[in-house]
Amino acid sequence: MGDDILIIKPEDFPRRLKEIPDPPKELYIRGPFPDEDLIFLTIVGSRKYTTYGKDVCEKLIASLRGAPVVIISGVAIGMDTLVHESALKAGLKNIGVPGGGISRGVIYPRRNLLLSDEILKAGGCLLSEYKPDFRPTLWSFPRRNRIMSGLSDAVLIIEAEEKSGTLITSRLATEYNRNVLAVPGNITSPSSKGTNMLIRLGATPITSPEDLIEALGINSLPLINRKQKENTSLSPLENKILEILNEPKSKDQIFYELDYEESKIIMSLSLLEMKGLIKEELGEIRRIDS
Repeated sequence: MGDDILIIKPEDFPRRLKEIPDPPKELYIRGPFPDEDLIFLTIVGSRKYTTYGKDVCEKLIASLRGAPVVIISGVAIGMDTLVHESALKAGLKNIGVPGGGISRGVIYPRRNLLLSDEILKAGGCLLSEYKPDFRPTLWSFPRRNRIMSGLSDAVLIIEAEEKSGTLITSRLATEYNRNVLAVPGNITSPSSKGTNMLIRLGATPITSPEDLIEALGINSLPLINRKQKENTSLSPLENKILEILNEPKSKDQIFYELDYEESKIIMSLSLLEMKGLIKEELGEIRRIDS
C-alpha cells in the first residue's frame, strides 16, 4: 500500500479543529476524511489495560455498530490498538492520529503498521501535524493529544492511572468544551484511579451502552436492540449469575450462592451491567429481561 499523503492547509481544516486555540500549522492525511456530519468520538485509555478494560472497550464499541459515529484514537500500544481493532470489527470509520509521521516507514509502533493499513482499507484515515517521515519523540505523543481532542465531539476515557498521559487528552477536551466521558472502575485498581477521579470532577459516567448512546445524542440505533443483547457472548460465570437472578438479590446473596472468588463475581457483575443485562437498584441486583 502506497503512502498517497496529502497536505491540508488551515483554511481547509475539519471544522472542529478550527475551533481550538492552538491548531496545527498544517495537517498530513492518508485516506479520506470522514463526513463531518457524523459524530466524532475519541476513545483512549491505559497502555496496560486490564481484562475489565478490554471487555468494556470491546462491548461499548460493538454497541455502536450501525451508528453515525467515527472513532478516533492514537494508534499506540495498548488501549489505542484495541480501540481501532474493535472499531474495525464493528464496521465503524477510524481516524488514527499517531505520535509521529504517517508514512509507512515511520508508523509507530511498528507492530501497528498492518493495523494502520487496515484502517485505510476500511475507508478510514491517518492524520498528523508532523512531517510524513517524522519519527515520534517523547514530546510528540502528548502534543498530538490536542488533535484527537480537537477533532472530537466527545472523549471517552476507559482506563487511566492517576498520573496517566491519557488524562492530558481529557484535560484538553475540557478546555475545548468537548464532552468528557469516563468508565468507572474498581476503586482498588490503579488503572481506574484516573477515570474515577474524572467522574468525581464532573465527567459523565458511562456504565452501559445505553449511557454512551445517550451521551452522544443518538436517538436510535436500528442495529442495537434486545436481540443483540440476547446474542452477546457471555462467560460461564456471567451465565450462572443470570441463572440465579430469577428474582432480585443482594450482592451478598450472589456471593453465597456462587462458588467463585468475590473479585471475579464483582467483575462479572460490572460487565453484565455494561451489557445491559442486569441493573442494581436499592441494594439489589435484578435481571433485565427482553
